[in-house]
Amino acid sequence: MKQNKISILFLALALIGLVSCGNTKSNEESTDAVSTESESKVAPSVVLNANLASEEELTQIGLTADMIQQVMENRPFITMNDFDALVPADMNKEELYKSIFVPFNLNTTAEGDFKMIPGVGDKMAHEFEEYRPYTSIAQFRREIGKYVDDAEVKRYESYVFVPVELNSASEDDIKALPGLSDKMVHEFLEYRPYDNMDRFYKEIGKYVDEKELDRLARLVYINN
Repeated sequence: MKQNKISILFLALALIGLVSCGNTKSNEESTDAVSTESESKVAPSVVLNANLASEEELTQIGLTADMIQQVMENRPFITMNDFDALVPADMNKEELYKSIFVPFNLNTTAEGDFKMIPGVGDKMAHEFEEYRPYTSIAQFRREIGKYVDDAEVKRYESYVFVPVELNSASEDDIKALPGLSDKMVHEFLEYRPYDNMDRFYKEIGKYVDEKELDRLARLVYINN
C-alpha cells in the first residue's frame, strides 16, 4: 500500500514536470515569434533633400568626399535629373535614392522620371501622372491613397511636391513645400499680394542667398 502511494506521488510529480516544460517551451516559442516579428519591422528611413543636406548628413549616408564636394558646389539642383546626372554610373542609384533625393514637381515631371523614386514602377508612375493637375498635396494624398496605405503615401511625399500659387495658397499648403522653415513660411505670406515673380525675388531675396532663392522660386507660381 505504501509502495503504491509512493508510485502515485512520483507519477504526479512527473506530470507536473511535463506540464511545466510544456509551458516553458510554449513561452520560449512565443518569445521567439515576437522577437522575429520585431526584427522584421524596419523603421522608415529619412530621405534627405539633396539641396538642404549638410556635409555631415551626406557623409552619414555613405557619399565619398569627392561626391560631397560636387553636391555642395552644384547646388541648388533645379530638378532631380540634375542631381541624377551627378551620380556615378557604377553607384546603386535605387539604394542611394532611399536616402537622398530632389523632390519632383508633381505637375511637370515626366511620367517615366517618377520611376526614379524607390518602389515606384510603371503603374504607380502612371497614377502620379493621371491625376494632374494637382492643386495641393492633400489632393495627392487622397488620389494615391486609393492604391496604397497611409504609410506608403507618406513615404512618397518625401519625393514629391505640389507648387503653390503665392497669392492664394493656404498656410498649410505652403508649409508642405520641401525645406521651408516657419520663418520663411511667414515671409511668403507677409509680402502678399505678389504682382509678379520679380517682387518675389526682391522681397524673399532679403533673407536668402541667390542659390536658395532659385530653389524657392521653383516651388511657387503666380496667376496673372
